Amino acid sequence: MSVVPQLLLMLAVILLAAELFTNAVEHLGERLGISEGVTGSLFAAMATAMPESTIPLVAIFAGTADAAVNAEIGIGAILGAPLMLATLSFAVTGAAVLGRRGWTGHIRPERSGLTRDLTFFLFGFGLAILGLWIPESQRLARALLALTLVATYIVYVLRTIKVSAQLVEAGHGTEAHSEMYLCRAGLPDHGAVVGLQVLIGVALLVLGAKGCVDAVEQVAAGSGVSALLLSLLIIPIATELPENVNSLLWIRRGKDTLAIGNITGAMVFQGCLLPAMGILMTPWTPTPPVLVGVTLAYAAGLWLLWHAQRGDLRVWHLGVNGLFYAGFILALIRTT
Repeated sequence: MSVVPQLLLMLAVILLAAELFTNAVEHLGERLGISEGVTGSLFAAMATAMPESTIPLVAIFAGTADAAVNAEIGIGAILGAPLMLATLSFAVTGAAVLGRRGWTGHIRPERSGLTRDLTFFLFGFGLAILGLWIPESQRLARALLALTLVATYIVYVLRTIKVSAQLVEAGHGTEAHSEMYLCRAGLPDHGAVVGLQVLIGVALLVLGAKGCVDAVEQVAAGSGVSALLLSLLIIPIATELPENVNSLLWIRRGKDTLAIGNITGAMVFQGCLLPAMGILMTPWTPTPPVLVGVTLAYAAGLWLLWHAQRGDLRVWHLGVNGLFYAGFILALIRTT
């Protein structure tokens, strides 16, 4: 199969898998009686972050015969995901309601959850950026940094769960927007069926991730463009679509907390856990494309946190985040 059809096929597999996974997670959140914040920032974010998580693992452990190419794909997938989420994903989400709310229309996610997500992202991702300057030979220092990033995410999860009950009482409880897909196929509405749908989603995500790695390696070999650049651009666009699609659906239904939390929760996941993996398993060095990407992602996160703390997040603020991504593309054009 040629590269373009393969990428399109694997993209379709990833989208199908993410839809199955997220649908099951919504029903799980409703069954457990948890808040939209937990469902969006934790369950849905983890679910739709599966492609970004599996691609670097597949690239590093089961990729091509070229270890250097595998490492570049892994680094690009790890660092390209937070960049895409912090910039283009927010811009697309804002564009989805531009016609209804206008440029100055308000975006109203639950404020404390948004602030918490962005604060943890900036802390964890900041540590990941600092790790770029720790030599590969300093294994103990790298291991301690990776452990700190994992611990940061664990604290984030505990903090998010802790406030769930209060948010449910305030009217932010999770409600599934559609029937579970396996139930439509005739299976009973049971917890075990939720688990089965989750497992099917994971299996399809791994399949799609492996196909994406192979396709990127083929493009890199045939075009002369580095696998790092391609994985910073192509893989995040493909793998962030699940977050974008879910957020678009949620925000158009007026569920701003789920829509924004799905993105910011994924940012924390991908800004802490995935860099921890990269620090331990790849060279994790500050090449020019990487430095441009992480700087713009961090700046985009600061921009959002500033407005979140003021309690005045508007549609045009999300549009500005898209300009950060445009700046990344222009910087790559100038430096390659």
